[in-house]
Amino acid sequence: MSNNQRIQALRQKLDENSLSAILITNETNVGYLTGFTGHDSYFLLTDSKAIILSDPRYEEHLQNECPQFEIVMRPPGTSLTETILETIRNIGATNLGVEAASITLELYETLTKDLSKVKLESTSGLVEELREIKDETEVQTIRKAIALSERAFTLLKHSLQPKQTEKELAASLEYTIRKLGGKGCSFSSIIGVGQQAALPHAIPTDKEVGSSDFILVDWGVCYNQYISDMTRMIVHGKVTDQFKEIYQIVLTAQEKAIEAIKPGAPMSAIDDAARDFIKEAGYGDQFNHGLGHGIGREVHEMPRISASSDAILKPGMVVTVEPGIYLPEWGGVRIEDDILVTDDGHENLSSLPKDLESCLIEIL
Repeated sequence: MSNNQRIQALRQKLDENSLSAILITNETNVGYLTGFTGHDSYFLLTDSKAIILSDPRYEEHLQNECPQFEIVMRPPGTSLTETILETIRNIGATNLGVEAASITLELYETLTKDLSKVKLESTSGLVEELREIKDETEVQTIRKAIALSERAFTLLKHSLQPKQTEKELAASLEYTIRKLGGKGCSFSSIIGVGQQAALPHAIPTDKEVGSSDFILVDWGVCYNQYISDMTRMIVHGKVTDQFKEIYQIVLTAQEKAIEAIKPGAPMSAIDDAARDFIKEAGYGDQFNHGLGHGIGREVHEMPRISASSDAILKPGMVVTVEPGIYLPEWGGVRIEDDILVTDDGHENLSSLPKDLESCLIEIL
């Protein structure tokens, strides 16, 4: 959708929720609606006005990126909060929607106190629901982020040295991503050597590559405001029977879940497809997180693929599928791909091989 189409879609939601205006305070949502790539700015929308509220640091930036919107700058010596209050008064809003998940308590209390004639209405997910469905331009941008992440991982994989630490691998991945043209990592890379891989969100340490036979790498790229999110295993030592068993269980569970992805399928059914298989293999208690989540402008956004979700998949959604098994004092295995829901099924946007043979490398 174009920015104008996104604005009209949000206006429809204002009408459905009987709101005369909404104040967008989530920075990611501001960018999604307006195309602005800067920071510290809010967006105020009514049925006839679309106003970006910012400060003089971004004046030229906004004029270049958002010429179609009314721009209200904070005057020198005036706080942005004062500018917001004055602008809301000027538009004559009677009931104002605010984003419950992002507005600060301080701003909420100030609006409540100083706008006595305006009723504040808490809203949740109005813009995030629009962001669930990606248009073709968004999908193509995510494809580019994935392609960059795969190139960066391949370079990392084939340059490993035994004395490299998890911290060094994370730094090398970030550098390579930037060198290839990405903005940077879409989140702090998870690098787990051996036992560290038992922590689903392991923080890189000084543990060396050569201290174990395998490594879990969970990484992503930010490219033109959109992100990728993938996980692969690297094995450079002995492939034990235990690793073979667990890896094959996780891979098969992921394949079953991906195969079940299609429009109209419940999120819970996708989670069940992977989780039930892992349970049957005897590792149900060792898969302790949801199966996946939406990606787009953020690494975790709607929808959520979990056993408790009653939402359904729709064409245009891009979701991760990332089952894992984690055994304390041994390590863990997770495999993750980014999947597009199509009109008649799905497409795996990730192209990195993930059979066990593809995990194996030799290091000196």
